Amino acid sequence: MISLPQMIFYAFAGLTVLSALMVLLTRRVLYAAFWLIVAFLGISALYVFAGADFIAITQILVYVGGILILIIFSVMITSKIAGQPILTQSHNRLPGVLLGLAIFGLLLYGILHAQADSLDWVRQATASGKVVQESTVESLGIKLMSEYILPFEVSAVLLLIALIGAAYIAQRQIK
Repeated sequence: MISLPQMIFYAFAGLTVLSALMVLLTRRVLYAAFWLIVAFLGISALYVFAGADFIAITQILVYVGGILILIIFSVMITSKIAGQPILTQSHNRLPGVLLGLAIFGLLLYGILHAQADSLDWVRQATASGKVVQESTVESLGIKLMSEYILPFEVSAVLLLIALIGAAYIAQRQIK
């Protein structure tokens, strides 16, 4: 019998796969972007089920909140300027399908031949019969602000330099 958490997990997994397929099958780019939002939210829910709540929140903030909204705005502005919806064209459909099937086969082979029982944390969780769920956010925050403060600040400065460079290049192209 399938438990309620398993049913919810399978529902999110199905929603993620279905919305990813809709991204591929939709001809309108704006609709594909909306389906991509649903796929990213589904992936975020799967991260929550995996116990990686920090990655789930980061997924929502970075991909859904930043990148995808930027894509949607740019598609909407471009279609407003063009006066018609932006449609995709199908090129190289057969190689794409063959490559997708090959990757799917490789992933399926890896899943079916994985030996998860040899991992220590899997053995401990199955032996005790329970899995301790604790938040990863607190420990990540403490490590980022103590042990890894230098790489964290260097990456922030590097991103700031990239942002200034992008603004400079965009300013030169406008003139």
